Amino acid sequence: MSYHNILLEKENGLAQLTINRPKKLNALNRETLAEIHSAFAELESDEEVKAIIITGSGEKAFVAGADISEFADYNVEEGKDLAAKGQKEVFDRIANFKKPVIAAINGFALGGGLELAMAAHFRIASDNAKMGLPETSLGVIPGYGGTQRLPQLVGKGRAMEMIMTAGMIDAKQALQYGLVNHVTTADELMELATKTAHKIMRNSMVAISRAIEAINANDEDGVNGFEKEVENFGKSFDTEDFKEGTSAFLDKRKADFPNK
Repeated sequence: MSYHNILLEKENGLAQLTINRPKKLNALNRETLAEIHSAFAELESDEEVKAIIITGSGEKAFVAGADISEFADYNVEEGKDLAAKGQKEVFDRIANFKKPVIAAINGFALGGGLELAMAAHFRIASDNAKMGLPETSLGVIPGYGGTQRLPQLVGKGRAMEMIMTAGMIDAKQALQYGLVNHVTTADELMELATKTAHKIMRNSMVAISRAIEAINANDEDGVNGFEKEVENFGKSFDTEDFKEGTSAFLDKRKADFPNK
């Protein structure tokens, strides 16, 4: 499938999805969100793809926010629909994706850009990255999950401060907050993200998928995360991956997972 605003590359089981609007600092417009949605549908059905890295094109920005010009004249119902559709089709889908998703933050990650990064399963940032949710400076609040995911990652007090001040933090502070897992140089960002993805891919992808589901269950209303863990733990015993993993451990060799 061809895309206009994103690049999708696949190699050795790893996909890289690059937001490609460098003249707009990779800002998210409706077309770009629709393409991300389509790309993840493609990645979900592609059995060769085991993990995904999301990043931005150019040297300045991961994603510098949403394209404000598209919704500046929206009314209440249009605003609600914008947030609901975006969350359902893109941000929640990424957060609950069964394959590991890593955000490689290569510059500004603001507003919808930071929300996109937070929807990924974890984040790696370049040392020149800047992150923030500046929506309150525009008279609006984060609408793509920012008010929910930021407190989960950095704590309620820090999230309140970041959202209320509409300020930015640098990569070092983001690391201290727990917003990102690693910080590296801009030149080494994709190398570290790729190395981490391949390290993940050596493990059982079936088990990883069920671990993602169990971890996310803790954030769902009416769902007992411990019960989901027990359920998915039990399901693991009926897989070829479990047989291979335990056999390899007992035989003192590296596992070669069939991932079935």
